[in-house]
This record gives sequence, structure tokens and C-alpha cells, in this order.
Amino acid sequence: MVPRVFLLCLLLCFFVSEQGFAMRLVVQRVKAASVTVEGEVISSIGPGIMALVGLHEDDAKEDLEFCCKKLLACKLWANDNGALWRHGVKQRDMEVLCVSQFTLYGTLSKKNQPDYKKAMKAEPARAMYSEFLEMLKAAYQEDKIKDGEFGAMMDVSLVNDGPVTLVFESEPKAPEEETS
Repeated sequence: MVPRVFLLCLLLCFFVSEQGFAMRLVVQRVKAASVTVEGEVISSIGPGIMALVGLHEDDAKEDLEFCCKKLLACKLWANDNGALWRHGVKQRDMEVLCVSQFTLYGTLSKKNQPDYKKAMKAEPARAMYSEFLEMLKAAYQEDKIKDGEFGAMMDVSLVNDGPVTLVFESEPKAPEEETS
């Protein structure tokens, strides 16, 4: 199950436009999701959202704020009257599981080898990812925001609800013009 989810996420990311650089999230509506590290479940949620979080090397606090707002506001559930796409995770009092995923900025070289040079380097990414989690907790409920283990080899399991999967990015930044 996990390899198919991973491949789906990677394929979706290749179809996202690269007009600029921005923080990237792959969001899945789930019935349940969990993260296991070294055979131990370190985090799990019931119904809610599982988000793979990719940080680009040029991301800034504004990108975190934009994605925090979008993630908590995206309307993936029907309302009480059955009207589709009317309620978000906060309206439904559901949980969010975030998983840091530098591979969302992977590309393939001419030799078809993965290249992750567009991803933010580990230490600044760790700080930015932690800040993103703190923003989510402050904007929602601390106990509803879960995450994996940054930098660890994680087994991510989930039961899709739908399936419903979205890929979104913070507002892309225009490439900087060189001044001579």
C-alpha cells in the first residue's frame, strides 16, 4: 500500500507547474493515517488530512503562512446538508498529520537519478518545518496537529477517503532578475 501512495504523490508533483518556486503540499483526505519509525508508530490520526510538506530552498515565512492558511481552510468534506466541498478540517474538528518530504522537489537527471538540489537543505528545513507546525497549532488546536519525525526514514500508512488528493503551492515567486 505504501509504495502506491508514494508513487501517486510523486507523479502528482511532476504535473505541478514550475513557473516559480514555492512551498509544496500534497494533501490527502484520509480515514486514518500513521507514521512508523524503526517499527514503532510515532504518530497517528483518525479522519482528517495527511499532508506531505516540501520546502523549496528559497521558501520564507510568507510561504509557511500561506500554506498554513490554505491547509486549514481547504474544504474537502460535505456540509450537514450533503452539499459537497463545503467543510474544512477545522469545521469538522478533525486531525492533521504532516510529514516532511524533501523529495517533493526532486527531479530526474539525464541518467534518471533523483536530484534534490531545489529542496531546502536539512537544517534550515528543520527550522522552517517546525515553524510551520507551530503556525498550524496556533491557528487550530495543538492536539489536532501531528507529524512524523523530521529526517527519519518513515513508513507512512494511510487509508484514503475518496480518494481525494490535492497538490498546492504557496504563491510562486518570480525569478529574480540579475542586475549587472
